[in-house]
Amino acid sequence: MKALIAGNWKMNLNLNEAIELVEKLKNSCSNARDDILICPSFVYLQKVGELIKDSNILLGAQNMYFEKKGAFTGEVSAQMLVDMGVKYVICGHSERRNIFNENDEIVYKKVFSALQNDLIPILCVGENLTERENNVYLEKVRNQIEYIFKKINFENNSESAGRIVIAYEPIWAIGTGKNALPKDAFLMHKTIRATLQEIVGSVFANSIRIIYGGSVNPENIDDLMNVSQIDGVLVGGASLSFESFNRIINYKVTQC
Repeated sequence: MKALIAGNWKMNLNLNEAIELVEKLKNSCSNARDDILICPSFVYLQKVGELIKDSNILLGAQNMYFEKKGAFTGEVSAQMLVDMGVKYVICGHSERRNIFNENDEIVYKKVFSALQNDLIPILCVGENLTERENNVYLEKVRNQIEYIFKKINFENNSESAGRIVIAYEPIWAIGTGKNALPKDAFLMHKTIRATLQEIVGSVFANSIRIIYGGSVNPENIDDLMNVSQIDGVLVGGASLSFESFNRIINYKVTQC
């Protein structure tokens, strides 16, 4: 399967900066080997969508609410995203969980709503520093995966399983000065795949892309993308610069 290289802009870039970055990416990504995704702020989705309409760059949103409509001030529904040309949506990012107190049930509802509206959810999972140091990180991530996938009835909607993307975020390695090594990513991605196989079977589990999202940058991208279990990356700060994101998109393959 193609890898997914996703840029999560978070709450960054003004309109002119966004336009400049997108125009440069359009030119450099015309022959990209992988799926390239950018996730701007809600207010720039329409403009960015117009700019990439005739390119091979995909449009994603950073978040959504699970209700169809109603008195939910400041929220955006899945159907609103579809109307804007959005194809992917990030669900349960570590910042949404930690800062805005989103739990597994809320994340599940977002994933389910995304699937119901033909959006591809990027389900984020991961452990914090305390969980890593207490050696419960594998259990923590397995529980997050099981909660979502066991609640979605794939027996009657088997294609849904293969449409979900999972992004593993080692929260303990983001902004802490600590580093997640390729071997750490390999072990977690392998564990996630094995957990999926137990729940939905090997056929669907093997069709799910599991990407890595822990402080990805031009210096570590080659090592990460040459780990056999990694199917792409979710890039934060390094996606805000054309030079750094372009280097990530053009990572070097050394695997045989």
